[in-house]
Amino acid sequence: MPNFKPKKISSYFHQFLQYNEYILAKGCLSLLRALSPRTASNVGAFICREIGTRLPVSKTADTNLRLVMPDLTSTQRQRVIKGVWENLGRTVAEFPHLADLNHNTSVGPGWEVVGAEYLTEQSKKTGPVLFVSGHIGNWEMLPLGVAKYGTPFSSFFRAASNPYVNQLILQLRDEAMGEKIPMFAKGSKGARQALKHLLQGQRLGVLSDQKMNDGIEVQFFGRPAMTSSAVASLALKLKCPIIPGYVQRLGPARLRIVVEPPIDYSEFSENNLENIHRLTQVINDKLEGWIKQNPEQWLWLHKRWPKEFYK
Repeated sequence: MPNFKPKKISSYFHQFLQYNEYILAKGCLSLLRALSPRTASNVGAFICREIGTRLPVSKTADTNLRLVMPDLTSTQRQRVIKGVWENLGRTVAEFPHLADLNHNTSVGPGWEVVGAEYLTEQSKKTGPVLFVSGHIGNWEMLPLGVAKYGTPFSSFFRAASNPYVNQLILQLRDEAMGEKIPMFAKGSKGARQALKHLLQGQRLGVLSDQKMNDGIEVQFFGRPAMTSSAVASLALKLKCPIIPGYVQRLGPARLRIVVEPPIDYSEFSENNLENIHRLTQVINDKLEGWIKQNPEQWLWLHKRWPKEFYK
């Protein structure tokens, strides 16, 4: 009889499950792609709203809102949480339509832009540039829209645990971009690759709104929050521009890309710990201001603040 080792059988079974998960994901994406961008967005919003608002993680969102936006009533908080799930569902369902949405249009599916002059100006320059944003609106559209103005940037990504699914996601992003842009997996190896990328005079985008346990403590909505200092550290080290921007959702498959002037940090340009802290605070203040304008378009679902607030 063949000698099958338990570990080998387990490995084959794991690969089998991963491949079937990939087939399921590909099928779902194909179904969404068969719909119009607007219909897919509406379907995603409905499913996520109906399921997500009933999940325990919605209690985390409610805790976050009570913590940092105490003036909201219970009804208002629930309205925001409902909007969070709808926006997340739309963002996921619009993902297979990224290439279809990557057009500057005045109406219908696609996006409009505010602050295009800052991108046009930057496209005429050389040297490293940092773009900073957060998980607001359909954040997947920001690198695509910015690239239309001659300023494509690389970014970090959280690799899916399933390598087949991960490759599918990267292919969709490349297809929408129209060219292959380097992407860096989160972690120490990706950080080294990103630094090398910047040192070569390239551009890098960073989503700076999530909790970073090994970051630094700065204020976010008036509360202490562990925050990545990567953007501030790199900018002060390389003396490069930081361009802030985000994506505002206007409706199903309809977006607005907002680009602001480069952050002026000339008053504290010396590369030291104090200035890293000050510049990181400036970035957090930017994010806070954007989120306050449309709180239902930010991901309130994670434990952004110290764990004692969630006991």
